[in-house]
Amino acid sequence: MKLTTYNIQYGFGADGLYSLPRIADTIRDRDLIALQEVDRHWSRTRQDDQPAILAELLPDHHIAYAPAFDMALPGEKVKRRQFGPLILSRWPILWSRTWPLPKRRMLDPINTQTAALEAVIAHPSGPIKLVNLHLAHVGVEERLAQIAFLQGMLANPAAEGGPWSGTDDEPARNWTESEPEPPNPARAIWAGDFNMEPGSAEYRALLGQTPYHPGARYADGLIDPAAGKGLHTHVKQIAGETRLRQLDHIFLTPDLAPLVTRVWTDTTTPASDHFPLHLDLAP
Repeated sequence: MKLTTYNIQYGFGADGLYSLPRIADTIRDRDLIALQEVDRHWSRTRQDDQPAILAELLPDHHIAYAPAFDMALPGEKVKRRQFGPLILSRWPILWSRTWPLPKRRMLDPINTQTAALEAVIAHPSGPIKLVNLHLAHVGVEERLAQIAFLQGMLANPAAEGGPWSGTDDEPARNWTESEPEPPNPARAIWAGDFNMEPGSAEYRALLGQTPYHPGARYADGLIDPAAGKGLHTHVKQIAGETRLRQLDHIFLTPDLAPLVTRVWTDTTTPASDHFPLHLDLAP
């Protein structure tokens, strides 16, 4: 499996050019892709329906889109202005749902609603869950609250079940469409723009680490296959100094970690202000 997470900055590159075909070319050969900052009907991106355009540019992939928020457009009754994460998959996306993440009102700078898109992929080896998320870009406390929220919501997939469960007692209404109960697998991938760096409090919370006992780790923590590799996915000028930062991450449940064969970033593409983070898993 060839997996990629990529904050596409709604198609605007580091060079200021707007190009969705350039984004598509960057990820065309990848099997499972988590994109963040995908627009629909914004003036800054020509009123483009970016999920529809990406679906046309990448016809071999299934698609699921999750607006983090949905705004009225003046004079429109149906069309809405939307922004959020998107998943592209070489295999069918069995089901998905959207989790709006906790948000605090900010006075300065701007703060926007973000979301996690949870999807179950029909991988040939069995169903795999992908959580595509975008955490708050300002505020450690806000990111910690968002992580705790997701950990609570996704803590026990076996007990929760899929989007529906049980016996259909109204067959005439065909709730199940004659399909078996959808799976809700425990093996999972969390990928996206976490707006945090390795070693931060948020990072330790995801890995189940405690700062009070170095080396200790709780059993429900995720694994970072890029740990210690010195990767970066973002370049920023801070106080006249160029800082290379890894804000984008891919975390795995421990059962998937031994399957990792390669993890790297492509720092040559100017298609966004972030660089794509790639990970390959053995079948």
